[in-house]
Amino acid sequence: MSENTEQPAMEILRGSPTAEELAALIAVVSDAYTREAADAVAEEPHVSAWQRTQRGIRRPLRRDIPWGRFSG
Repeated sequence: MSENTEQPAMEILRGSPTAEELAALIAVVSDAYTREAADAVAEEPHVSAWQRTQRGIRRPLRRDIPWGRFSG
């Protein structure tokens, strides 16, 4: 698994938060991001040995060829 090398950016637009408030915000957002990233990973479907060796019995019927392969 590769990690994202980009650093997230945060910009405070209003107010003047304290260092403790910023630390709490960063902790909450980081935890939410980590959980979302872990849940977003798709699981690979389990393929049994039976499914791996399974194959069709015959080719599908061709509907474009008339019955008996002769049209006349």
